[in-house]
Amino acid sequence: MKLTRPQEECGVFGIYNHSEASNLTYLGLYALQHRGQESCGIVSSDGSSLYAHKRMGLVADVFSNPDVFKKLPGKSAIGHVRYSTAGASVEKNVQPIMVDYSRGSIAVAHNGNLVNAQLLKAELEAYGSIFQTTMDTEIIIHLIATYKTNSLVDRIVEALKRIQGAYCLLFLTETRMIAVRDPNGFRPLCLGKLGDAWVVASESCALDLIEAEFVREIEPGEMVVCTEDGGIESLFPFKKIEPTPCIFEFVYFARPDSYIFGRNVYMARKELGRQLAREYPVDADVVIAVPDSGVPAAMGYAEESGIPFELGLIRNHYVGRTFIEPAQSIRHFGVKIKLNPVRELLKGKRVVVIDDSIVRGTTSRKIVKMVRNAGAKEVHLRISSPPTSYPCYYGIDTPNRKELISSSHTIDEICRYVTADSLGYLSEEGLVSSIGKGDTRYCKACFAGTYPVAFPKPVENLQKGLFE
Repeated sequence: MKLTRPQEECGVFGIYNHSEASNLTYLGLYALQHRGQESCGIVSSDGSSLYAHKRMGLVADVFSNPDVFKKLPGKSAIGHVRYSTAGASVEKNVQPIMVDYSRGSIAVAHNGNLVNAQLLKAELEAYGSIFQTTMDTEIIIHLIATYKTNSLVDRIVEALKRIQGAYCLLFLTETRMIAVRDPNGFRPLCLGKLGDAWVVASESCALDLIEAEFVREIEPGEMVVCTEDGGIESLFPFKKIEPTPCIFEFVYFARPDSYIFGRNVYMARKELGRQLAREYPVDADVVIAVPDSGVPAAMGYAEESGIPFELGLIRNHYVGRTFIEPAQSIRHFGVKIKLNPVRELLKGKRVVVIDDSIVRGTTSRKIVKMVRNAGAKEVHLRISSPPTSYPCYYGIDTPNRKELISSSHTIDEICRYVTADSLGYLSEEGLVSSIGKGDTRYCKACFAGTYPVAFPKPVENLQKGLFE
């Protein structure tokens, strides 16, 4: 499958000390479905054992049978929704991973991507480790089992000191739940409270659904340990560095109603649109969005420019993942299955189309032609982020660089390819200023090619020393 938009890896949710832990985790995953649609799973604990149910598919389908929750007893649970970046999209790679080892049982759910996974896996295999999946997440489990200290917290800390890259992790044992966010803080992770229960989620929208109180964001480099006495312990066991949260979470991935990195996503996206209007104004009659992620930015563009905003493209919300490959003769209907123009709004108009990004350019080309075929006199494409010219290695599934159109084409060339009358991208400076956190150094690797976490040497240069 060729990607026409970036894809997030996954979302995590966990709850500790609640009688309806599994049911609430199901609801939490439902709220995080936008972060991954390939597979999902829940692992629960009743204080003495762990129980799991996980499958390929959407949350509503995997947990469609109410009897499933009878097999997930206990007052603690963690869950995961996945879009694969590291590891194939197959049943054996569905998370959370649950294993039994010499010190009991442990489950882990991971959002992110480890840049030194290949190196560590080769090193572990050289010492006899046998892997059951192709996911980088399993490496963390093997590293935890490697260290001999009796303290689970110490074993997790020592394991995480070996890994490099992006991770928000939830660990569940028979008696404890532990959440960890990497020192760079690439991905969002928040802490909530529901009565006497503690809740951890990738985004605050999951807390809203179960009516949990938003307490705070888990900080970069922080480990939160839920204790048996009902409290939490906050630890900062890693070397402190300047955080670099992913700015693309604001552009596309996070739900508009979520609060991440200190700001509401909806308000940030509206400001992206306002700034885009300042940088690339145009004489036009109507502003429309490519739904759904482009809507707040389009509203902001309309407010700043004074051009009316209309719902000129209607999205079919009942389109799921397509597993049937259509015949070549009808394959060009792909975008039309998801979007349809409102001809009465577009006919004879000069139209500004707002989208969040351009990956390969093929979808943008189809959308521009769709709007023009609906009768638009002019089509001006505006993008609420800078050109995406570099792949992400921290948990976003983007194509390699040669497949990203902006890595090898100028803006004028892209404009001609997508057949627009004009094309404007938001500047990097405009993107950062619109988020409104000037003291934060965001990760902008997909735009600038500057990666906050360096990549290790190739595996063929592997040095022994795992236990030294």
